[in-house]
Amino acid sequence: MGKAFLVVRMKGTINIPHWAQTTLDLLHLDKRFRATIIPESNNTKGMLNKIKHYVSWQEIDINTAKELLDKRARKQGYRRLAPEDVAKLGFKSTDELAKSLVEGSVALSKLKPLKPWFALSPPRHGFKRSTKKMYGEGGILGNHKELLAQVRLMM
Repeated sequence: MGKAFLVVRMKGTINIPHWAQTTLDLLHLDKRFRATIIPESNNTKGMLNKIKHYVSWQEIDINTAKELLDKRARKQGYRRLAPEDVAKLGFKSTDELAKSLVEGSVALSKLKPLKPWFALSPPRHGFKRSTKKMYGEGGILGNHKELLAQVRLMM
């Protein structure tokens, strides 16, 4: 386990340097509380390190990936993902699609009728930690060890 990252943009769009905005655009994180699943590689680790003051990330598990696909996955026209859409992508079920996303064998941005991001809500009952500090300093930014529980509150 641990071949893909769940990345959530935690900061808004104001006063973001152009180099960070370019990296966020490449990850399809154009608004606050947008999430994506990216496969683990040296390039993606470097990108995450570069924008660590604007996003949170953690290795994703199969249950969270399946829940995101069921509740927040959208296709063209902002319509929900149906079982026949999953079959058109070449997968038998959302379980199989979630498993391949977690293993890093397929990227969310390569699944064409699917949007390359998930739109999340602000967390119910608010953030338990500071939104302006890194995780090691008592905040939520950077490599966040409790992000999956936080994302469940945002779905």
